[in-house]
Amino acid sequence: MPQLILVRHGQSLWNLEDRFTGWVDVPLTALGEQEALNAGLKLKGIQVDVAYTSTLQRAQNTLKNILSSMGVEVPTIRDEALNERHYGDLQGLNKAQTAVKFGADQVKIWRRSYDVPPPNGESLKDTAARTLPFFDRCILGDIAQGKNVLVVAHGNSNRSIVMQLDKLTREQVLELNLGTAVPLIYDLTPEGEVLGKKILS
Repeated sequence: MPQLILVRHGQSLWNLEDRFTGWVDVPLTALGEQEALNAGLKLKGIQVDVAYTSTLQRAQNTLKNILSSMGVEVPTIRDEALNERHYGDLQGLNKAQTAVKFGADQVKIWRRSYDVPPPNGESLKDTAARTLPFFDRCILGDIAQGKNVLVVAHGNSNRSIVMQLDKLTREQVLELNLGTAVPLIYDLTPEGEVLGKKILS
């Protein structure tokens, strides 16, 4: 029974500063590095055959720390299809200051609606449109071969995957928050159907 392990990256510098990050390549904080090491300890002993991550360093370094804690080395594929949602003109802005500038209601719509993007950015629907075809083709391709797959990516790219696996509606996914460096483990059939799920919080 193949397993899929999904992990959001550890705390980044802009998570700490409460800024919209998107595709800006900011590093992990010291806490984020430790969160990743702790996630690896929780996963120790679980077989991983292949890993996937984004092109952004906060995800790549989280993966590196997880594998280091697990004491394993595995083939790793990096692809921008797994990058965080692009926040467009909001990237780099403090979230509280953005709410003052544009109004809290408008910022909530940009952050939480399924299909309304921020200016020059992506909605969750847009993110899913690039993440899910890659997930279906590559990651579920490995699952179909019976491989255990570790995916270390971002809040919104992982949310789009969870939305598909858990069959969430566009309303339900708006309430879904993924903690930093918290592993989700799915037991799957080779066809990608969910048999079980656990969260290693």
